[in-house]
Amino acid sequence: MIRVILAEDQGMVRGALASLLSLEPDIEVVGEAANGDEALTVATATRPDVALLDIEMPGTDGLAACASITARVPRCRVMILTTFGRPGYLRTAMEAGAVAFLVKDSPARELAAAIRRVHAGERVIDPTLAAAALSAGPNPLSGRERDVLAAAADGATIGDIAAALHLSEGTVRNYLSSAIQKTHARNRIEAVRRAKAQGWV
Repeated sequence: MIRVILAEDQGMVRGALASLLSLEPDIEVVGEAANGDEALTVATATRPDVALLDIEMPGTDGLAACASITARVPRCRVMILTTFGRPGYLRTAMEAGAVAFLVKDSPARELAAAIRRVHAGERVIDPTLAAAALSAGPNPLSGRERDVLAAAADGATIGDIAAALHLSEGTVRNYLSSAIQKTHARNRIEAVRRAKAQGWV
């Protein structure tokens, strides 16, 4: 049996996935989680063969959870299943140790087949997303530029961002200016929107 855990913050979606996978004769769902922190706890406790993680979850997201699970439970192979097929997310997921990246509108039979392939040692990447990631190129933003843009996403002031990231206001302005330039945006609101669309923040 392939032992699988699921991490998805929407209970109905998580339950549907668990039910569908439980119909497969060689797949057993051994744990469920509603966020990234729970996913790490469940993975550590159950030692699954495969962890299926959503990206957008409250608290620790799926990408951060992927890195933690890969470090803590190295035998577990992590698959990302997401609504957001953004090129930057794919690159970040692979860097975090994920071996599969699928979008949620894939048919259920494809998910089960992908789990089997991953368990057998293969990588499984949505082909459309792989092509988009290659054409998009690497994330042009530095780590600090990403941090500043992420902090600016909720409309925070320069002072708020500086306090949250322990930077001077001048440094925050410099990072924002650089991020705006690299994303070819007119202002920081547009820079945030473009960076999110690409999965860079």
